[in-house]
Amino acid sequence: MSAEELFLGTDRGGATYREAMGGAVEAVLSAFADCGDPYSGTSPDALAAQFDDPVVPEDGQGLDATVDEVAEHVLAHSVDTSNPRCAAHLQCPPMIPGLVAETLLTAANQSLDSFDQAPAATVLEERVVDALCGLFDLPADADGVFTSGGTQSNFQALLLARDRYCDRHLGQNVQANGLPSGAGSLRILCSEEAHFTGEQAAHYLGLGERAVVTVPTDDDRRMDPDALDATLAELETRDAEPFALVGTAGTTDFGSVDPLGALAERADERGLWFHVDAAYGGALALSGEYGHILDGIGRADSIAVDFHKLFYQPISCGAFLLRDGDDFGWMARNAEYLNPEEHAEIGVPNLVAKSVQTTRRFDALKPYVAFRALGRTGLAKLVDRTLELADEAATLVDAAEDFELLHDPTLNAVVFRYLPHDGMDGGTVSRLNAAVRRELLRDGRAVVARTEVEGVTSLKFTLLNPTATLDDVAAMLDAIRDCGATVAGQREVAV
Repeated sequence: MSAEELFLGTDRGGATYREAMGGAVEAVLSAFADCGDPYSGTSPDALAAQFDDPVVPEDGQGLDATVDEVAEHVLAHSVDTSNPRCAAHLQCPPMIPGLVAETLLTAANQSLDSFDQAPAATVLEERVVDALCGLFDLPADADGVFTSGGTQSNFQALLLARDRYCDRHLGQNVQANGLPSGAGSLRILCSEEAHFTGEQAAHYLGLGERAVVTVPTDDDRRMDPDALDATLAELETRDAEPFALVGTAGTTDFGSVDPLGALAERADERGLWFHVDAAYGGALALSGEYGHILDGIGRADSIAVDFHKLFYQPISCGAFLLRDGDDFGWMARNAEYLNPEEHAEIGVPNLVAKSVQTTRRFDALKPYVAFRALGRTGLAKLVDRTLELADEAATLVDAAEDFELLHDPTLNAVVFRYLPHDGMDGGTVSRLNAAVRRELLRDGRAVVARTEVEGVTSLKFTLLNPTATLDDVAAMLDAIRDCGATVAGQREVAV
């Protein structure tokens, strides 16, 4: 293919683009639009065997042949996230407005590290951030930036919290001089159900994972405020210095939402940075029916929100919101070729100083297109339907004699165990459910998650798909039963 055929900007390039995108669309529709099984069941070894040819051959085979190859070897063996029986992880079915936006932003290829690389994109991201701050009841001087997702947002929150605390309480500018000698006493508090990225961030920030102190939860797996008080008192006796409190709005396994208002009060009393990890549950802010679950989130110093979960956008797409936009100053820097200091004096927007990334995609276009196309009401209906389905699914599981429901859903995660016989001990239950989950993946009719609850392997439906029905849930339960019978026949576990 000639250069003129490989790039936009020429008639030949435009024709190639139109034809190639049409072929890609047909490949996707062929792979995912027939509502078959959510996975082919192909083993890792069989998948690897498909890619024995050189990845970089001496001569290319052309785009059409390559798309056909990808359709056969990749798409055909990809998990179909739009299938209603794909219910394992927080991996949403991407809505069509998001796919359209992805096409637009990818072709435009704007980089958000300077205004002259992405003028309209820069301004639009600022507008979307303003709207998000309003959605979460943050004040007028709030600010934010788009991120790759919750991991990056949680890291950035704790980075700013650490640097602000070290400057104000330990007398050291970390950006210029590194960690002060007293940094070993710094502590981050979160619930025992919080996401692992708190510990990951503590490692990356030079504090070590042991800087994270977990607080016991109540019967609903939410951080217990009384236990938090006791933990803070105990840390004080050890001369530890807590600087950040992380509340979770949607735990990975159970979808639990911490009592955010009560945590905000403790953070205010103790002078702690209050961060809310709302990567999973943030979309509830759209809902008139379920929005109250997030009461208190507007008091946070920072919020992590993901759009590639319950906002139904393609991966990756998240945002980090900051109650006081001036706190971005703890990480800001200027590079002469991107954002010289005089840009601020003449009003040129500068986003790179708010991000831990330099080159950065125009991901803000995806929620913008969704918001404009569906409105708040339209998006809320999608979110509400999945929460309603989770309640219906929990009732169905609870009524089944061969399943054990392990909680009442808060969001749209349903955790349970397969128990075909009475009197099974915990070890047998663990082996059985682990084996069933492995068999399910080989079977391909349902993609279901596994987790561990009180030391026993359990199963989980993460019901993010608004098109899924209770019949789909029943079909997944039947697939689990069938796989259980297969496992018993293979004598993988003693039942």
